[in-house]
Amino acid sequence: MIESGLMHAVLEGSFAAIAAIRANALRSALTALGIIIGVAAVIAVVAVMQGLSSSVTKQLDDLASDMVIVSAYTPRQQAMLGLRNTLSSEDFLAVRERVLEVEDMTAVTQPIGLGGQIRSATSTTSAQILGTVANYQHVVRVYTDQGRFISDSDDARRRRVVVLGTTVVKDLELGDNPVGQFVQIGGEWFRVIGVGEERGTLFGFDQDNYVFAPFSTLRSLSAPGAPEDVQIYFRPKAGGDVKQLEAQVKQVIRARRGLAKDAPDPVQFQTAERTRESFDSIVSGVTLVAGAVVGISLLVGGIGVMNIMLVSVTERTREIGIVKALGATPRFILLQFLVEALVLSLFGGLIGLALGWGFAFLLSAVVPALSGASVPGWAVLLSLGFTTAIGVIFGLAPAVKAARLNPIEALRYE
Repeated sequence: MIESGLMHAVLEGSFAAIAAIRANALRSALTALGIIIGVAAVIAVVAVMQGLSSSVTKQLDDLASDMVIVSAYTPRQQAMLGLRNTLSSEDFLAVRERVLEVEDMTAVTQPIGLGGQIRSATSTTSAQILGTVANYQHVVRVYTDQGRFISDSDDARRRRVVVLGTTVVKDLELGDNPVGQFVQIGGEWFRVIGVGEERGTLFGFDQDNYVFAPFSTLRSLSAPGAPEDVQIYFRPKAGGDVKQLEAQVKQVIRARRGLAKDAPDPVQFQTAERTRESFDSIVSGVTLVAGAVVGISLLVGGIGVMNIMLVSVTERTREIGIVKALGATPRFILLQFLVEALVLSLFGGLIGLALGWGFAFLLSAVVPALSGASVPGWAVLLSLGFTTAIGVIFGLAPAVKAARLNPIEALRYE
């Protein structure tokens, strides 16, 4: 009997809500606007973040994921005093000599004083100019598609040869086979010995816009007295302890500088895993901000639902009086209005879900980097769960008001 009455109240509340929505479609839509915006924002933000995360994960997987990059680090206090830490080629040689548990190690330098301009006979472009040695291609896994990479002999003899990225080849209009042609860097001519494999973009950065030259050659062309700023790339042996290797590198650099125990480290380490953690931290921050905005929107939507339900109770006072006079219990009335508020909230939630889904689909079609945008099941359940909670919480006060109405006074209501 109780179950029958409960089901009856649920059905009555559902039919009344659907009838009210159909009769006042615009008013219902405006009432649920806050919920629509909130749910649409949740779905869109989650889908965009999913797409962005998928894209970043794929690009990081394409990188040498176990590679560690060591670069100089200057604490803020020192930087404010105009001081700057750098790593020299002697630092690299010391690290290579004393840190042995690595698969491979290489050094990379950016020449100071040569600029980034590269010229051919017909065009000029700018690119990242790096000096490195033969095993760079094995550490970073960048191989040539045409010609060859820099050899130990090139570095030892300071040959003026370069390996170009595909973007540089295209910008300089060097044709399909640039090997053997010459380009000019800092007023000096270099012979092209190879072209790297095309790697595409990473976080919007063109990975094919580079020029590799022998490490010793670029050092010899740097301005006299100019400080070196070398980066050390290494790959640990299989199963090697990266933290332990980093500690060894720090110890070598600190010993070379004679730093005290409490002095800050002059180097920092970068790995794909740390880049991924940094990105996850950014995603968490964006999600928190979006969550706060969505929370405000849902609060506004909930107040709208409560307001329209209070109006509905007032408009239907005589109807409530008649139903009570015919024997309906306060519990029945309460449940009926509560279900009505719930249906109204879910109406807004479903519209918001469709809008958010559509926006995510449109964005993934327009922005290639977000092609992996998708709406996970948990986001749908979370949105509908919040919508249900909004309907119950903000529909409770109007439902209680309707349930407590005196039937005689309700029947007298004009």
